Amino acid sequence: MTTAREIMTEGAECVGAQESVLDAARKMTRMGVGALPICGTDDKLKGVLTDRDVVVKVLGAGKDPSAVKAGELAQGEAVTIGADDDAGEILRTMGSHKVRRLPVIDGHRLVGMVALADVARALPDRQVGDLLEALSTD
Repeated sequence: MTTAREIMTEGAECVGAQESVLDAARKMTRMGVGALPICGTDDKLKGVLTDRDVVVKVLGAGKDPSAVKAGELAQGEAVTIGADDDAGEILRTMGSHKVRRLPVIDGHRLVGMVALADVARALPDRQVGDLLEALSTD
């Protein structure tokens, strides 16, 4: 069966928890991505910062993106997937946590990201459709 390692996008870059949201937004723009993993000084994953977080939680709330730290937007424990986990586990994790992007870890090391688009390219239409339905319901 297909694994996360086979469908992930490699080379995911972290934004440091102490970096500003403005710096994170610039990194997203440069890389052409809509989300960045947030890593602490200990190189452990703290969460994921999305472009939506920047707009809603910072700009929409009237906060200064150069003054807000990326780590301030990390909520709880990061939802991840193991590099050798199979497609079924990816679908279950995305569906149950209602997330469209998953950091892929090998041990404790970030090795990539699996996005909904990666899943759509790699898996049968029915499985993707079921996932989209799960993500769209409350």
